[in-house]
Amino acid sequence: MQILLQPLLHRGAEIITIVFDYNAQLNLAVRKVTGVKWSQGNKCWYIPMNNEAYHNFLIKIKPLATINSSALVSYVHKKKTAKALLTTQPTPPVLPTRQAQNKTTVSQPAKTSTLQPANIVALKKFVQQLQLKAYSASTIRTYRNEFMQLLQILKSKPVNELTTDDLRRYFVYCLEEMKLTENTLHSRINAVKFYFEQVLKREKFFWEIPRPKKPQLLPNFFSQNEIAAIIKSVGNIKHKTMLMLAYSSGLRVSEVVAIKSKNIDSKRMCILVQQAKGKKDRMVTLSPVLLVMLREYWKAYKPLKTGFLFEGQVEGEPYSSRSLQLVLSAAKDKAGVLKPGSVHALRHSFATHLLDKGTDVTMIMKLLGHNDIKTTLRYLHVTNRDMLQIISPLDDLDL
Repeated sequence: MQILLQPLLHRGAEIITIVFDYNAQLNLAVRKVTGVKWSQGNKCWYIPMNNEAYHNFLIKIKPLATINSSALVSYVHKKKTAKALLTTQPTPPVLPTRQAQNKTTVSQPAKTSTLQPANIVALKKFVQQLQLKAYSASTIRTYRNEFMQLLQILKSKPVNELTTDDLRRYFVYCLEEMKLTENTLHSRINAVKFYFEQVLKREKFFWEIPRPKKPQLLPNFFSQNEIAAIIKSVGNIKHKTMLMLAYSSGLRVSEVVAIKSKNIDSKRMCILVQQAKGKKDRMVTLSPVLLVMLREYWKAYKPLKTGFLFEGQVEGEPYSSRSLQLVLSAAKDKAGVLKPGSVHALRHSFATHLLDKGTDVTMIMKLLGHNDIKTTLRYLHVTNRDMLQIISPLDDLDL
């Protein structure tokens, strides 16, 4: 059994999250460690980020599990490096263009104590506006972290005084010096754009700022033989049922863990996915093979009819998305599947395999819950349905 210790910002404080595949004995042992608390928002146990809590946890848990602290060690090392740089390098200008600075990314926690009063007020208004527009907790967390990166660089300069030229230089700095990926930079631009246009009501403020072109990457997916090997390698009936559900209905990992028992309609052979991405409901197909597995799972675990189909470590709470990712990772290792891909790759596999079988792309779009047909059309680039009809000119040579 392996436990991952990872850094995270929780309610403005740095914490160490404790992530592991569910095991009753280990779960009980973790709960008994002094200082361990449960985060309902992040669906995991955690301890404060300090030496005393960390070493106390290691002493109590090391005999029971393998501890993987690589992400935590890397984070602490970066913090120490950044601190050394700040004490030896001159203070950077407000919005640097080519100067070296700590390469802070969105995943690193940020503290508001370093911000000047005007920017703390700006951050508070920013979060309130996101909440009033009913953005998801995940989006609010991402946008807040991205906006914080800008506020920390500003130091004493109020964010409200920035011009489009200032922001252009900042985004060039993010791309060239911080080496952010195009996708991450898009997320940061979206967050800053939201503040100026939705909070400050500066219409068309971002028209002069171009966006980097995103790379056209093909979705990761598994072959049907690989899917079969992964599912067969899982011995735990709960884990197996969750992976089968993700693949058979093309669900996102967040949708799998959020499914309620009442959402399974065996009479109509469909599953109701409630308030998924974009706060949309949709119906997906219920596979007869999955239904058999669900009935076996029901006999073994007896989930509440009014609760989550797959409960997590705390009664009444859903299974952790992170834990399900670890389940798939372990299953891939056991099945000998080397191809990269998370639980989301099962969703990609679902769409690709349907296309291979000749399913209409608009029907796949409906099942996946896409708003734009262009999103679904990506799978046309990975399906081999039409390619199998093509004869290579090499085959016509007299060799």
